[in-house]
Amino acid sequence: MVPDVTTEEPATATPYQLVLPKGFPQDVKIPASNPLTQEGVALGRMLFYEPRLSRNNTLSCGSCHQQSKAFTDGRALALGVDGAVNPRGTMSLANILWEPALNWDGAATSLETQARKPIENPSELHQSLAIGAAKLQQTDLYPPLFRKAFGSSAVTEENVLKALAQFERTLISANSRYDKYVRGEGQLSSQELAGKVLFVTHPDPTIPVTGADCMHCHNEGNLLFTSTDYTRGASSSFFNNGLDAKLKDQGRFGVTGLESDRGKFRAPTLRNIALTAPYMHDGRFQTLEEVLDHYSDHVAKDSPNLDINLLTTTNKRNSPQLSLTASQQKQVVAFLLTLTDSAFIQDKRFSDPFKP
Repeated sequence: MVPDVTTEEPATATPYQLVLPKGFPQDVKIPASNPLTQEGVALGRMLFYEPRLSRNNTLSCGSCHQQSKAFTDGRALALGVDGAVNPRGTMSLANILWEPALNWDGAATSLETQARKPIENPSELHQSLAIGAAKLQQTDLYPPLFRKAFGSSAVTEENVLKALAQFERTLISANSRYDKYVRGEGQLSSQELAGKVLFVTHPDPTIPVTGADCMHCHNEGNLLFTSTDYTRGASSSFFNNGLDAKLKDQGRFGVTGLESDRGKFRAPTLRNIALTAPYMHDGRFQTLEEVLDHYSDHVAKDSPNLDINLLTTTNKRNSPQLSLTASQQKQVVAFLLTLTDSAFIQDKRFSDPFKP
């Protein structure tokens, strides 16, 4: 039963002080209609781990976005209620505050709109948000928390989504060995530094300059390790990385209908990449070594809309592939391993509040 909110005393939420890491983009876009508050973030954390939002009360957002795995699930394809198989894998939520487009295909453009899909999707939590809100309304726990966060004890669909979005915006990862190196608080090994140089270098065999050319899709410069320039919006976030000549999943095309988007997917962050295996939208690669092998020697050059850098870039004259040596691939992997943020996956602010 929805309470009579006309008799409720006013409640004022406390602003949440979000600290953005030094060197990260500072002009983040938080909707004026959903400012961060301490009460809203705390409520969102509870809802993130709340199984009542699933049809059979067994799964939550946290079931597929596990903190120990940098908010992924370790599966090639996500599993929903009753073992339903999602056609794509679970993406990390680390630093999602900066993402202009969400999901592998960018179907959502805000956290407030994104959360509805996994809740209602038959291959995920498989329950209408309206039913989930009604379940929460019937508890003794949630109506007072919604009143503290939003001024009303009525559990609405809109405020469920707002609270989830507030919590997810606080999932900031910025304390890896790489970050400590950038801040002058630690060193990287010679192998790791060599991998870093390869990561950010565009090769040219005529000079010669050797590189792995990773930075076009995973920009180190803004410290996010995702699409090249997040300020350009969703259009800059999607790439065809040459997995297949014939596409099984049409990717971004399914959202826009544009032929130029066929086969393109969002470039996920590489932060905590050692924790988020398996890799790619369909989880086809089990290890980082397999990923580097693909980019070095097995890019499908006839894949529709293949990124231009993958089409033409090489370390070896007249080679059709990037052609990294085995040693160079190991160096890049060594660098990627420095992006693991142990503090992030152990931070109690992000953990399941229902567990001791």
